[in-house]
Amino acid sequence: MPIINAADGTPLNVKIEGRADGPTLMLSNSLGTDMQMWDPQVAEFAKHFRLVRYDRRGHGQSGAPVGPYTMEQLGRDVLSILDALKIEKTNWCGLSMGGMVGQWLGAHAPERVEKLILSNTSAYYADKRPWNDRIAFARANGLSALVGANMERWFTKEFREHAPQEIERMTRIFVATPIEGYVGCCAAVRDMDFRESNPRIAVPTLVIVGAQDPATTPAVGEALHKSIKGSQIASIDGAHIANLEQPDDYTRTVLDFLRN
Repeated sequence: MPIINAADGTPLNVKIEGRADGPTLMLSNSLGTDMQMWDPQVAEFAKHFRLVRYDRRGHGQSGAPVGPYTMEQLGRDVLSILDALKIEKTNWCGLSMGGMVGQWLGAHAPERVEKLILSNTSAYYADKRPWNDRIAFARANGLSALVGANMERWFTKEFREHAPQEIERMTRIFVATPIEGYVGCCAAVRDMDFRESNPRIAVPTLVIVGAQDPATTPAVGEALHKSIKGSQIASIDGAHIANLEQPDDYTRTVLDFLRN
């Protein structure tokens, strides 16, 4: 599992699996998680791709410098990984914040992207107050105080009741996130605005929405789909972390898009 330094020296934790001779698929996690959120997809994806997972700065085993961070900075972290691994082009699947970084890549580094999957994500938040409130609350109380509300956004009530071990696992990952990394990334989400750049995305793009997602609703996903000419849209019957709630459906949806 290599450590690759970003342009500013921040160490980024990277894991490479799957077919050494296959096309590359890079996975990017949501805010407050690490590369382990993709565990249900790894075995199947690795059959077809050279699979690259990484911990975004501020998360997992990557460095967590004092923020705020920006989406451009997070996108350029990805380019540093690709350059270090000598990967000219990658397929991209990013969920939530990973989809936001994907939007930056699709508009600003299209020559590095083969196909783009933007899952359970948004392009812009007009109201900055909830993000400012979350940053202040996290600093004052720690991430453990956000667990309940977070799990309600991430997963449906039915899933929370029937998969307690998965909720416990994701809780551990969430509360282990460095506070500087979490609030630094919150600032990047708060400040992003892809409304003008998304219409420039020309690589083949799939938007995935969670039919019961309260964080990035189906309407938000539909608007994102309409902003990217020629994009496709698919719905998964789950909440925000759709790849965990409906792993088989999610894996199949991604593979159908990437392999056709």
